[in-house]
Amino acid sequence: MSKVTMLAAGVAGYVLGARAGRERYDQIVTQAQKLWTNPNVQKAAHDVQDAAREKGPQVRHKVEDAVRSS
Repeated sequence: MSKVTMLAAGVAGYVLGARAGRERYDQIVTQAQKLWTNPNVQKAAHDVQDAAREKGPQVRHKVEDAVRSS
């Protein structure tokens, strides 16, 4: 997941900071849309969401216990 996050941050940073003009911006947006609609990316995103739903309550309890014990 960290590679995907890093890639997304890099793309976002480039888009926000690019001075290459509208044409380059449109190219980046098109490529990002192609990436996001890729079936493998969508499957990975759903897998992460499912894992978060499954592990969320466990993580919440651990955080609550850590806060209480501090």
